[in-house]
Amino acid sequence: MMRAMKGLLGAALVATAVAAGAHGAREHNGQPVRKEQTAWGIAAEAPAAVRTVKVTMTDDMRFTPNRLQVRQGETVRIVVSNAGAMLHEFVMGDRKTLDEHAALMLKFPGMEHDEPYMAHVKPGGTEQIVWTFNRPGGFEFACLVAGHYQAGMVGSISVAPRSSGRPAARSVKF
Repeated sequence: MMRAMKGLLGAALVATAVAAGAHGAREHNGQPVRKEQTAWGIAAEAPAAVRTVKVTMTDDMRFTPNRLQVRQGETVRIVVSNAGAMLHEFVMGDRKTLDEHAALMLKFPGMEHDEPYMAHVKPGGTEQIVWTFNRPGGFEFACLVAGHYQAGMVGSISVAPRSSGRPAARSVKF
């Protein structure tokens, strides 16, 4: 009996460690966030933010605004508020990453995660993400709470490429 209990406890600890490893961990207690390059950018420290964007989530499965425009290299503080009565998330990524994670959330609806590009926001709560968009392109954000993504709770992020710094060539007629 004792051996079986130890086996179950060990399996639970391994499952917890695997789940934590799959989602990583944001540093707490005043420590900097874990910075890992993604296709859509990298986490940044709060003082690096050059502007703040406010996004509101509601129970009608929408984000306001649902489109963000930034420039490559810009560090933005995204303040995410949940105006609804349900738990919502703000998760940035590319379509493939969001699709894969949404499928996992349907299988494991109680799954928790704490990546620096995710904000898990309780009803009436506010969280923030500070992010450097160092890669140009089109990306998305979504709520991956089971069923919310499938209901259309998504938005887009357009990262304009940084200019070359050189003036545009002029055509000259002879």
